[in-house]
Amino acid sequence: MSDSPALLPVILCGGTGTRLWPLSRASYPKQYWALADNSDETLLQLTHRRLEGLPGLGSPLLICNEDHRFVVAEQMRQIGVEPESILLEPMGRNTAPAVCVAALRATARGDDPLLLVLAADHVIRQPEVFRQAIAAGIPSAVAGRLVTFGIVPTAPETGYGYIESAEPLRADSPVPIARFVEKPDRADAEKFLASGRFTWNSGMFLFRASAMLAELERLSPEVVSCCRSAIEHDTPDLQFLRLDREAFAKCPSVALDVAVMERTPLGAVLPLQAGWSDVGSWGALWESAERDGDGNVLRGRVISQGSRNCYLRSEHRLLVGLGVENLVVVETDDAVLVAHRDRSQQVKAVVQELESTGASEGRAHRRIYRPWGHYDGVVEGRRWQVKRLLVKAGAALSLQMHHHRAEHWVVVSGTALVEKDGVEELVGENQSTYIPLGSQHRLTNPGKIPVELIEVQSGPYLGEDDIVRFEDAYGRSTAFARHQTV
Repeated sequence: MSDSPALLPVILCGGTGTRLWPLSRASYPKQYWALADNSDETLLQLTHRRLEGLPGLGSPLLICNEDHRFVVAEQMRQIGVEPESILLEPMGRNTAPAVCVAALRATARGDDPLLLVLAADHVIRQPEVFRQAIAAGIPSAVAGRLVTFGIVPTAPETGYGYIESAEPLRADSPVPIARFVEKPDRADAEKFLASGRFTWNSGMFLFRASAMLAELERLSPEVVSCCRSAIEHDTPDLQFLRLDREAFAKCPSVALDVAVMERTPLGAVLPLQAGWSDVGSWGALWESAERDGDGNVLRGRVISQGSRNCYLRSEHRLLVGLGVENLVVVETDDAVLVAHRDRSQQVKAVVQELESTGASEGRAHRRIYRPWGHYDGVVEGRRWQVKRLLVKAGAALSLQMHHHRAEHWVVVSGTALVEKDGVEELVGENQSTYIPLGSQHRLTNPGKIPVELIEVQSGPYLGEDDIVRFEDAYGRSTAFARHQTV
């Protein structure tokens, strides 16, 4: 066995980030947004970007849910990364099954790489320091230890789990773990901070794939059994691997800490001071961001006069903060959040209320991303609605039909190739076409620039599940058509 195994990043893309509503929603959660200072790249993209330069770095293995597969693939393509694979979870089962399937996949070819397990939604402001910490952890991981990165605490936080080391912490080498402590009360958190032996549990790990699999087999064999079956019966789907639904559904939903790390004698912790944040709330984002002279974080089209210690963010309209303090104000095209910064953790309860009432704003944005581009809901009424579509160069919608609606398309930029019942026509700027109810149709962008069009739908039922696909370049079928328009 080589003393210098390959380093395989395993990026976990689950989670909905509901405390960052209205920006982060189930349809497009925080890891796919650009939230870090001085960067137009998303948290997912930065998760991989900060690894560049590490010796032996391999292509990443990403794990996400089915609905986000094309977003993950596109964001990796944008930064020039070819994933080793993208595994699709049919449902969330927490981190232990996710790590288990990654380890099984990584060892399937007879290799035994080091797995660097990372969450896709963290901010690390000092990537060079992070790379140094990874390098410091590699010898212990090669030797069979299960290394976790503990964040050196800066305050007696009660919102994080803690890790106590069995020996004084060392920046150059992991030390054995004494115990894990769930979120403590304030008094205990202050004691932990004063002791110098406690770190925050970051949920980032480094270990040999075989070492983790061996401990999973010993401590949580039911996880390994279900995951092995899910891998053995997976289904290739374009550049994705779809885990077997029936097998994966039998997996217990359990965190890796609970399944292994809290019970193994092989655990080791390496302290990390690299400007880490899990971006768990708007308040946490304000804490980790660079602020102006008045303590404000301003993003987008924002004007602040006489305001202090605020997080003000606009995605569309002009936002003005006048003489306000300690507020979080976040504007999107269909919802606005105004909250005291100290209560930003409670945003999750608002999302739960929205979901309980069936409000679409709780789960989805007006802009919906598809493998061919995206569309925005513009306005709707009884028996009609208007959408704006953008189709990427070279992309095509599926060949499809609708039982209950007709459509009018007006091209406003680019040139579209439209197929209707086997007949093709080119539709250019300022031209339109009509898609009758029941017509088999498809739109293709044959050009080198995006096609933008306005779609007007009319009919007695306009639900997104009124779609029958006959051909699709992206492997989608009518079985997956619900909530997958065009």
